[in-house]
Amino acid sequence: MDVGMMMLFSTYGWENCPDHRAWEEEIRLARLAADSGFACLWSAEHHFNDYSFVPDNIQLMTYLTALCPNIDVGTAAVILPWHDPLRVAENAVVLDMLSKGRLRFGMGRGLARREFAAFRVSMDESRTRFDEAAPMIVKALKTGFMEGDGPFYKQPRIELRPRPQYSFDDRIYAVASSEDSVVSAAKLGAHMVMFADRPWDMRLPVIERGRELHRQYHGTEPPNIMLTEFCVCGTDLAATEDEARRYQGKFVESNFYHYEFLGEHFKAVKGYDSYQQKAEIARQSGLEGAVKGFMQAASWGTPDKILRGLEERRRLLGDFQLNVAFRFGGTPYDVSERGLKLFAKEVLPVVKSWGPTKGAKAA
Repeated sequence: MDVGMMMLFSTYGWENCPDHRAWEEEIRLARLAADSGFACLWSAEHHFNDYSFVPDNIQLMTYLTALCPNIDVGTAAVILPWHDPLRVAENAVVLDMLSKGRLRFGMGRGLARREFAAFRVSMDESRTRFDEAAPMIVKALKTGFMEGDGPFYKQPRIELRPRPQYSFDDRIYAVASSEDSVVSAAKLGAHMVMFADRPWDMRLPVIERGRELHRQYHGTEPPNIMLTEFCVCGTDLAATEDEARRYQGKFVESNFYHYEFLGEHFKAVKGYDSYQQKAEIARQSGLEGAVKGFMQAASWGTPDKILRGLEERRRLLGDFQLNVAFRFGGTPYDVSERGLKLFAKEVLPVVKSWGPTKGAKAA
């Protein structure tokens, strides 16, 4: 199994934590992960708020590829409606050249109303902007030429310089948290990226739908999905459960706040029907119910409990890649470092030894 580490750069849940300290400590964890056998360092793109602030994850990964020369770097994800696709492709090619082919390029369409408003982009356009820009970028990364003639991006054909040097086959990822995003990911031939925010049996139908769509569009078996989650790992099960309820709960709270899941605005936004359904569930179950569902999906506890949970998830979903965050929701640095080290020592060697599942869902 391929296992990476997710970087959030969040101060939600901390008191008096300056931004520079959050970044310094997250980068310290990145260096530790790179030295501990993880396959990739990943980061989201978020702006302006305590929830997460990585305004340019390609810039961040350009720094990390020099700081950590023996690990892949990935974007989970670059939010395409907020960028010009030509500039995204150029920056990705530069990073991939400097890293000697270590970039895993992931894309998303965005969800937070505050961020769209600040960039003066309508959320109603997010799906069409993504579906127009993403294939332009993927084609440019593969061919070295960018062009487009859609309603948003009328791009004359131009050659990228520096030219792409390494193949991006099997290195394209797309966030697929909604049903229409699953369709988009399948069309791109990308690894679907999903987040551990509800029990996995609820996600299985849409995962299998994405796999089947990939087969229809490309005539090949789909690449493994990547599951991103938020882990608390320790040696004392009861104590770790308390920590998970506190820090994973605080992360769910920050998620509710950042994306305004208790609001009504998803009803009026084009292309966000599935999030309106999630918002309605959130209002019905409340924060406590959401935290309970989150803890059913995410990994927490002793290494043995985490391994049993991952084994069960693998039996349900088939093979997948894993992307684990250790610092979120106010998790103290020492707890994050402890969890990362223990996970790397006792969980990582086991899951890395797993070969393809017999009769895997993806097959």
